[in-house]
Amino acid sequence: MGRRLIEEEFMASSPLSSGANAPVLPAHWRDFVALTKPRVMTLVVFTGLCGLLAAPGHIHPVLGFTAILCIALGAGAAAALNQWWEADIDAKMKRTASRPLPAGRMERQTALHFGVGLSFFSVILMGMATNWLAAAVLTVSILFYVFIYTIWLKPRTAQNIVIGGAAGAFPPVIGWAAVTGDITALPIALFMLIFFWTPPHFWALALFVKTDYAAAGIPMLPVVSGEVVTRRQILFYTFIMAVAALAPVALHLTGAIYGTAALVGTAIFAAMAFQVYLRRETDPARMAPEKRLFKYSILYLFLLFGAVVVDRWLLA
Repeated sequence: MGRRLIEEEFMASSPLSSGANAPVLPAHWRDFVALTKPRVMTLVVFTGLCGLLAAPGHIHPVLGFTAILCIALGAGAAAALNQWWEADIDAKMKRTASRPLPAGRMERQTALHFGVGLSFFSVILMGMATNWLAAAVLTVSILFYVFIYTIWLKPRTAQNIVIGGAAGAFPPVIGWAAVTGDITALPIALFMLIFFWTPPHFWALALFVKTDYAAAGIPMLPVVSGEVVTRRQILFYTFIMAVAALAPVALHLTGAIYGTAALVGTAIFAAMAFQVYLRRETDPARMAPEKRLFKYSILYLFLLFGAVVVDRWLLA
């Protein structure tokens, strides 16, 4: 508690929050945890776990735990490198200004070393504990998020989320590969589900944090093309996502439990997306339907991936 009070007094007079390079206090372990974006990691770990549990065959519980740990560490490493690269941008956005780097609680070089070290450790451990295909896909997921999404797409195009959605779609493929040593139709279908889920999920958020992205100069769709276009694109990608969600049933990769969950869950998602499409509200404080869609989209993915596991276990 005393250390935090000292930090707050230090930051009151520190120019770091305005982008200057100033000395900072030694980072607290909580700041390293914050670099990994633990709330975002929860969904990443869950989809990776579902990919592992749905895979045919058997993996020793200790090795299975290690595989999921590696997915978590890899996701955390990518998040840390994302924050290292975007420290100046984060300082301009209200919802990210309190992160360790823009708040001046950690040196950027420390975040870089932490992210790179964690990346190598997660990949090597994955390869040694399971197989090198899973390690290779984990490597691709980290590199894609850092170089393709964070460095290349995000600051340059409003389609950053569409293409960049692949970064968060790898975990079920990694989990599956950790057990089987191969990649078949179902993990690819799960990859596509997350890929097409990402735009409506993230654009729902972007609608009510538009001013943050505008202040930081990030060309998110609501900033570049306006809210009407964004609402239309949310609905459009919801329909594509619905096809991806039902594809495992149509391809006979899953059974009735997943099919029912996908049908009901997607119908609710589509109804919420349609409501958002019809609205013309511009005040973030009054965007309750948009916030509901964003929150439900997270629950939706938990629901469908949980249903995949239950369905596969009953079919086994």
